[in-house]
Amino acid sequence: MKKLYDNPSALLIITGVGLGLNFPLGKLALAAGISAPLWAAYISLGAGIVLFVLARAQGPFFAAPGIGRFSVISGFLSYVMPNLLVYSVIPKIGSGFTGLMFALSPVLTALLSVILNVRPPNRLGLIGIALGLVGAITIALGRAGSVEGGGAFWLMLGFLIPCFLAVGNIYRTVGWPKGATPVQLGSLTNLAAVPFLLAVSLALAGKFDFEPFAKVPWLLLAQLVCSTLMLVMFFRLQQIGGPTYLSQIGYVGAGVGLFAGVAFLGEVYPISVWLGGAIIVAGIAISTWSARSP
Repeated sequence: MKKLYDNPSALLIITGVGLGLNFPLGKLALAAGISAPLWAAYISLGAGIVLFVLARAQGPFFAAPGIGRFSVISGFLSYVMPNLLVYSVIPKIGSGFTGLMFALSPVLTALLSVILNVRPPNRLGLIGIALGLVGAITIALGRAGSVEGGGAFWLMLGFLIPCFLAVGNIYRTVGWPKGATPVQLGSLTNLAAVPFLLAVSLALAGKFDFEPFAKVPWLLLAQLVCSTLMLVMFFRLQQIGGPTYLSQIGYVGAGVGLFAGVAFLGEVYPISVWLGGAIIVAGIAISTWSARSP
């Protein structure tokens, strides 16, 4: 287990798969009548509590300086805004295409990391990221034509997802409290996001409607397992891989979301979308190779 926990490539794949499965699970939750911000709050609360228990099992919490500030800012950038955007656009552009928005975060993260000199990628890594972008654009061009009424607005809203993700990726590396563990930060960051999400849910609906949750217990369990496993690996990947390498979970998540949308939700894509998916796989391979190069 320790070898897995110290392997950036394995962490990238596991985290990306967990991320990709979030999209079809989110679409099923919305179809069951659960509001987007309330579902996002459930994800952060459930995963946050499980991670808290795991962190406590490792020993007492380390009161690192600035850990409260880090948790609030990181939670807002990485969970509150992306989750609200994701579950708002999924019903309009599909879970597969929403997942593709995450494929743009590596490009923006790499750009910021180079500008700010925060663990910038090497030349081979940049090639892999660029190839992934080509694949993402190919998929977007093939998929955009099937987006129905109001598609342009929802696509533009979706493009804000990678913007928040990129800023969050950089911030977590720069602001990581000295001495804090990945599980501890994963717990506190998610729990810090819950009040924001609940406030948004209350503002939009005027009340908390938990009735739909009782209708899909299997979905609650699946999401809890998926998000918890992903977040355990996510913060470790941030710690040892850096912001740009971490951001490439977007490529893995995009592919998983695409396949899950077709396999379980009946979504249909033209051949150009699958070609773009193949290009993204090539980009992932090069990026993973680059992580082993100086």
